[in-house]
Amino acid sequence: MYIKSLELENYRNYKSLNLSFDKGTTILYGDNAQGKTNILEAIYVSATTKSHKGSKDREIINFEEEEGHIRTILEKDDLDYRIDMHLRKAKSKGIAINCEKIKKASELIGLLNVVFFSPEDLNIIKDGPAYRRRFVDMELCQLDQFYIYNLNNYNKIVNQRNKLLKDLYFNPSLRETLMIWDTQLESFGSKIIERREQFCEQLNEIIYDIHQKLSGGKEEIKIIYEPNVSASDIGIMLQREQERDIKTKMTSVGPHRDDFAFMVNGIDIRKFGSQGQQRTAALSLKLAEIELVKKITKECPVLLLDDVLSELDSNRQNYLLNSIGDIQTVITCTGLDEFVNNRFEIDKVYKIVNGTVEE
Repeated sequence: MYIKSLELENYRNYKSLNLSFDKGTTILYGDNAQGKTNILEAIYVSATTKSHKGSKDREIINFEEEEGHIRTILEKDDLDYRIDMHLRKAKSKGIAINCEKIKKASELIGLLNVVFFSPEDLNIIKDGPAYRRRFVDMELCQLDQFYIYNLNNYNKIVNQRNKLLKDLYFNPSLRETLMIWDTQLESFGSKIIERREQFCEQLNEIIYDIHQKLSGGKEEIKIIYEPNVSASDIGIMLQREQERDIKTKMTSVGPHRDDFAFMVNGIDIRKFGSQGQQRTAALSLKLAEIELVKKITKECPVLLLDDVLSELDSNRQNYLLNSIGDIQTVITCTGLDEFVNNRFEIDKVYKIVNGTVEE
């Protein structure tokens, strides 16, 4: 699987753009704030329907325009696929695959698998639980259609239940309807918890060896899933915490409160790890993500590296670059020296200057 071309119209600072890619490595270089990351973001949106930054559609359309377009051509299993996205500030986006409009955005997920690695990802270990949940959710949504369905429904129900908890202050008689939302939360939430447990097991099978090599054989890593509640107890705990939830007007039980621990040589590096340990674990996690996609889909994902090499020391740089030989990779950077020094094979180079591209 690889991306052949990307066309943008009224996307962020690009009025019009048409880029072609090779199967190997493409470098996008230029000064900061010129639009390099916007290209990677557009590829990510083509794969997941969402921005890696969490931006809404109206924020990624050029501010002078009401609509924007993304067109991505990819080859998969010797067949070409065309993904068209019509972005609109006032409406939800329209998506078509091979010129046929799809009804649900989830129908696109899994056609193009990408792994996005940015400097912010190096902080995933030390940042709050929401960042770690988002990493797991975004990866599982690319790999598992059932997970998308369960997660979307669960999030809607949590929002509706929280709204009800706020409304109870003005209308206590609505309390009887809490049971309806609790039953649905239990159904969808238990499935999310079980899938996250399985995901952690799959990651641990891969990440151990990667981390061993990255740390020179000095460290052993294990990811531990820390569910807020077990899949079998979610219904019981929702009932037990009902009074508390009514007082706080928030749902306190469920997988939206989960976390993931990273243990290195038995120590929780979220709290007690050095910055070097946390960054090595984050790099191991991203490399394990690549291998897991390969294992499950039997395809190589497209790797998007957003100015991440400048944040790594030479040993970690070399390990990362040596690990991606068979993967289509798009890399952004401010200069080419780091690649020349690494004698890294480059297939295409584009210079990005204020929303224009020179090959």
